[in-house]
Amino acid sequence: MTRLKEKTAIVTGAGKGIGKAIARRFAREGASVAIWEQDEEAGLATAGEIGQEGGSSIHLTCDVTSYDGIAQALEATQEELGAPSILVNNAGIAHVGTATNTSEEDFDRIMRVNAKGAFLCLKTVLPAMTANGGGTILNLASIASRLGISERFAYSASKGSVLAMTLSVAKDFISEGIRCNCICPGRVHTPFVDGFLEKYYPAPDERDSKFRELSEYQPIGRMGKPGEIADLAAFLCSDEASFITGGVYDIDGGTMNLR
Repeated sequence: MTRLKEKTAIVTGAGKGIGKAIARRFAREGASVAIWEQDEEAGLATAGEIGQEGGSSIHLTCDVTSYDGIAQALEATQEELGAPSILVNNAGIAHVGTATNTSEEDFDRIMRVNAKGAFLCLKTVLPAMTANGGGTILNLASIASRLGISERFAYSASKGSVLAMTLSVAKDFISEGIRCNCICPGRVHTPFVDGFLEKYYPAPDERDSKFRELSEYQPIGRMGKPGEIADLAAFLCSDEASFITGGVYDIDGGTMNLR
């Protein structure tokens, strides 16, 4: 597993869930990983696991909604690991609500983290990549950006923005040696899912029933695993995918095409 050897990868939101799985997989593939994570405890835990597995990583406390914070994280990454060759825009938050019951404050918060956060990372990291001869960007969108899902109004809007940014960056920077793709996961079993169930379905029997319902929504009959998303991410960010840019990849247990 050396497909990312000698590469420096930035993974935002790598303290938990999909981001954590991607950071660990990239390190196992030989990359030096910069964990940009606002939750210091979670970020350090990911870095610790990577170290135990023999990988190389650093944790940098970073709020992706802050341009200055991102610039500082990039400077520290370059000083400690070298110029970035991979950026994974994974940091994001979820929200449940429709167009009428989503508050203005919640809409702004979701867009600020999921959409503006990705934009600020792109704006900051792209010049460093192009100055170093190119690189690879992978954005985490969602099937919610391409499929109507109940009560995901603000979340869907934010992830639709991420998908559109992917295509724009791929077009604008292809001559600079930049490849840009995005992954659209379906429902993945992460700490968010467990937190959602505990919040809205406190009774164990009710929670178990809802978990089965959420799992069976995917035609394959289960939720995805963070490691499965990381597998695809590792390929798309490797030289094996050197002919792939502007791609939008569903990884959803058949949800988009088989429901």
